[in-house]
Amino acid sequence: MSQSIYGIDLAKHSFSIHGEDEHDKVLIHKSITRSKVLSTFANISPAIVGMEACGTSYYWARELAKLGHTTRIMASKYVAPFRTGAKNDLNDAVAICVAVTRPSTRFVKIKSPEQQAILLLHRARDNWVHERTALLNQIRAMLAEFGIIAPKGRHALQTAIPEALEDAENQLPDLARAILSDSYDHLLSINQRIADQENCFNMLVSRSHNAQKIMKTAGIGLITATAIIASIGKGEQFDKDRGFATWLGLVPTQYSTGGKPRLGLITKKSDKYLRTLLVHGARAFISANGNRTERLSLWCKDLVERRSFKRAVVGLAAKNARIIWSLLSNDTEYQPL
Repeated sequence: MSQSIYGIDLAKHSFSIHGEDEHDKVLIHKSITRSKVLSTFANISPAIVGMEACGTSYYWARELAKLGHTTRIMASKYVAPFRTGAKNDLNDAVAICVAVTRPSTRFVKIKSPEQQAILLLHRARDNWVHERTALLNQIRAMLAEFGIIAPKGRHALQTAIPEALEDAENQLPDLARAILSDSYDHLLSINQRIADQENCFNMLVSRSHNAQKIMKTAGIGLITATAIIASIGKGEQFDKDRGFATWLGLVPTQYSTGGKPRLGLITKKSDKYLRTLLVHGARAFISANGNRTERLSLWCKDLVERRSFKRAVVGLAAKNARIIWSLLSNDTEYQPL
């Protein structure tokens, strides 16, 4: 028996819904308030409900699934081609209703609350790291204004700050010392927050066999491992390893015609955070390659010589993505290359 199709345009307070049955007859086409969303769908027979990916889409997908509906989340780029007329909420709901039925549309795997909580931890840490970097640069600039040139590196600067504050001969005004002292205290507070969050990552890894398994891959640490597990689970949404690498934007852009393949720079699609972690991990591994003679190290050295250091980094990141997908999807243990 065919199911009815519904498209819902999510928002904070006003939600637009468009629904059609298997004969393309319009069942509903209106906007409702947030408080009426669940009651409206509770009175609808189990149907396919499509929505665009956004900050609240996982929550609504889970809630509507509890009512017996099949929920599908898709990127907005799959919806835009089917929008007709002006850009408004009801027209968006119609476009979502059409896009959710297309066989070429790719859907986002619905995350659990636990997965979302882990990703919140990652976003919080990332925010604190950016704030710490900005604060260190500000302190460095403030010291330079009084002729005090701080050494390079975060740890060296953190050591130099209290020394500058205690030095009575550097002619720092009392007001400047007070401001620098407050900034230094704030820096120590941020360091403690980041350390606490990294302890949480250690705890998460200790409870996750999959995270421990993929950490055996070259250049993969606890932050990358927990982020990947929280983002893709076991990777069942991808048909093969290249699909995961493509989703991360680690494959070349293709512009081919007339049977002539033309490859350009990497696409840089989808999850920038995961891609950044994989690239940084690959860079750290290749930088510390040294005189190692295992197969993977020799492969990296050869790639650096043939294609340059940066291309080798991206190449290793893409290889790691494929290895990780294989470990998760096939439930196998890592075998060193």
